[in-house]
Amino acid sequence: MADFWNTDTGEAVYRSRDAVKNLRVKVRLERVTSTAALSHHLQQEVLSQQDRGAIELETLTSQGQTGDNEEELEVGWQEKLFSEYEMELFQNEAACQTPLDRQYHTEVKALKRAKGRRNHRVFTYTDHDRYTNCLPFHQMHSSDVLTTTKSSPTFLAERMASIRHRWQDRRTMDSSIPKTKIINWEPTEEFVKNSHVVNNAMQTMHIMGDLGPPGRLGRKENEYLLCTIKTDGSGTVVLKPDFNKGREPYRIVTEGERREVWRLTVENISTAMKPEETDREQNMYKDLYARHKDYLNSLVGQDFEMPPVGILRYFMNGEIVSAQGFEYDNLYIHFFMELPNNWSSLPFQSLSGVTQTCRTKTQGKENVAFFSHPFSFEAFYMSEKESEEPVPQWPVLYFKVLSLDSWQRYRTEGYGYVLFPAIPGNHKVTCHTWRPLQTGTVSALRRFFIGGSPELEDHSYVRIPGTFKGERLSRIGFSTETTGSVTFNLHCIQQARSFVDAAMLKKRRQKVFDQLGGFSQQGAVCTIMEAFHRARRKMQDARESLPRDLINTTSQLQIESST
Repeated sequence: MADFWNTDTGEAVYRSRDAVKNLRVKVRLERVTSTAALSHHLQQEVLSQQDRGAIELETLTSQGQTGDNEEELEVGWQEKLFSEYEMELFQNEAACQTPLDRQYHTEVKALKRAKGRRNHRVFTYTDHDRYTNCLPFHQMHSSDVLTTTKSSPTFLAERMASIRHRWQDRRTMDSSIPKTKIINWEPTEEFVKNSHVVNNAMQTMHIMGDLGPPGRLGRKENEYLLCTIKTDGSGTVVLKPDFNKGREPYRIVTEGERREVWRLTVENISTAMKPEETDREQNMYKDLYARHKDYLNSLVGQDFEMPPVGILRYFMNGEIVSAQGFEYDNLYIHFFMELPNNWSSLPFQSLSGVTQTCRTKTQGKENVAFFSHPFSFEAFYMSEKESEEPVPQWPVLYFKVLSLDSWQRYRTEGYGYVLFPAIPGNHKVTCHTWRPLQTGTVSALRRFFIGGSPELEDHSYVRIPGTFKGERLSRIGFSTETTGSVTFNLHCIQQARSFVDAAMLKKRRQKVFDQLGGFSQQGAVCTIMEAFHRARRKMQDARESLPRDLINTTSQLQIESST
């Protein structure tokens, strides 16, 4: 009969929106001995033979033996149940030193005057008790379910067992930060115990059992941990071991010569909420969330920051994702932004940057360096009434890929540029690069042995140099070599007052610069076309409201005039 036990003694984590004070646990503790097993077996035989007039063997299990061999108790969250040892300790007022001890002294006296405590072997340690996790670690970790003599705690477990985890013990008297000796170069053992462990704000409750022999209760060596319950302020409840939920009970084997076996059952008996209470709670949460949303809206305000009239605000969050296909390893990228005419940026805005040095990783046939380097950029475009350029230009991001080896030799791996997207949203751009090439063996040997290679004096030469004023740019005789590619991930946002006006009037314009105040000819053409469509729509409405005979007469006159 003792072969069926629950071997899953790990922690169980529950999530509840209800208050933890409503948690109630039923603990059943029963001794499993040869006498008890024989008694149970004989009782089953007697019950099966009652129809034949057999008698019950009540002499094998007396009432006193049954009460001493098993106990069933309901325990609430942080409910204090005194053990036999605590009853003897706290009844002496001289042994009470702290306010909590004196409170326990009063409660013990009240229990003495009453009929006594309702528990016999099962008792609890609450979060406020001076109780540490110095129990033998082999009680809850074994193949023998809860106890074995072969298991032993590790070195780390022994050291961590003497450290107080509760946050109440780590508070200082004045709750202030020390003004001197912030760093303690010679910490004492007590200082390490109090300060060297990460603060844990979880509240803990232990359900214990006094598994001593009858008549010898109240000894510390006979105290065994039955169940541990932890919770934090976010509604997480950690239980070890888990509720049985109809499964087999857990087994506890005591130490010593007797090595008695006990059967443990843990069940959740918390009262379920009624449907009307659940609805009331849901409505309360909805009202709370609505009030919190109103509070956040009051902090933000109703005024949305808008740029002035005729100005486009361009904001971009970018990421240099990766680079691949380059000759050497340990790559890094130097990049900068170029602003065309009528574009400006904030004074503190950085227009350049450098990534970290990244080693490559082989993926397929390519060596890829993953940078994942973020950058942000904000610029403003101001349209003018008289602009020489028919279509304004967008900013450009120029970049240069370099490599650096262990001998501090750097080499230019490639040049490239990315034009800022004209459409807002998410854009993934892959830009192919090239580098200047100097023909001859000497240049290749110099690049391999001492580093260095031909570089561009003006990085804008990758596209169109800013100093170029002619009509045609000739690059005849300029030798280059195709290298690798760089991948960018760009998130662009555009903001202007004309966007809001167009949304209110339900206007549909395809180009951004037509919405910056109507200064260009395209804006004027769009305005004229919209007025024409409105007039045409009015004429169609008026035509539909006319009588049918008048419309037919008018159409006949038009046919005769055309003939």
